[in-house]
Amino acid sequence: MQKILLLLTLTSTMIFASSGAQLTKTNCASCHTLTTPTPAMIPDMKAPAMDAVMFHINLDMSDKKKIKAFIIDYAINPKASKSVCESNKVEQFGVMPSLKGKISEADLGVVADHLIANFPSPKFVTMIKEIQRNDKMNALVNSPFLINQRALPHMTKVLVHNWDKATLGLTEDQKDKLIDVRIDTMSAVGKLKKQIKVLEADIIEVLVDGEDPKSVDAKVDEVAKLKAQATKVHLKCISETTAILTDEQMEYLFPFWDL
Repeated sequence: MQKILLLLTLTSTMIFASSGAQLTKTNCASCHTLTTPTPAMIPDMKAPAMDAVMFHINLDMSDKKKIKAFIIDYAINPKASKSVCESNKVEQFGVMPSLKGKISEADLGVVADHLIANFPSPKFVTMIKEIQRNDKMNALVNSPFLINQRALPHMTKVLVHNWDKATLGLTEDQKDKLIDVRIDTMSAVGKLKKQIKVLEADIIEVLVDGEDPKSVDAKVDEVAKLKAQATKVHLKCISETTAILTDEQMEYLFPFWDL
């Protein structure tokens, strides 16, 4: 009897898994690739890969019941403001068409369970972490700031990625103020960065040519001075941005500071 019950349990589990995979393929795969995307695939994508969608959902929420409810609701009533993907991705791909009337809510629940259990794939997560590490290294190499720590995020970049998310809930007044901060910050840092780049190239050339490092002492001091100015602009940006945002909005943005 126990063997029969075990067999029935295993069989039902396999059928459920199969139906979840099949329902996902039938209703999602025409737009969302269900395999880990490669660079060659990206130009032809109609929508973000399912790995990417679930990666961002997991960043936004951790409770599986909440994730399931979100997937069902979004599939039936999709809106840009509900999206957990970066705002520029929503602008690039648009909002998905509603699946209302095309799949039952019960079947959507099966799809959601399948997505939660199987996405994002470990391969995709590893790939994203590697990309993020490389981005951080490139950011450090090209940084005009003296201080580069997670506690001092690039707030304007973080906000751009989350600009239209309803869960962040920026008001129009906040957006207007944040745009002003971004314009002032980008303009000031951009000018300083150009000066720093020229000086650093001169310093590197001296070392490559085997000249006395002391000959560029003044330029090194000038680079330090310019980076100090850029750092002050950065700190001012963070201060002004946090003053505009609510505590709840800051808490929402915190997981994205490393992105």
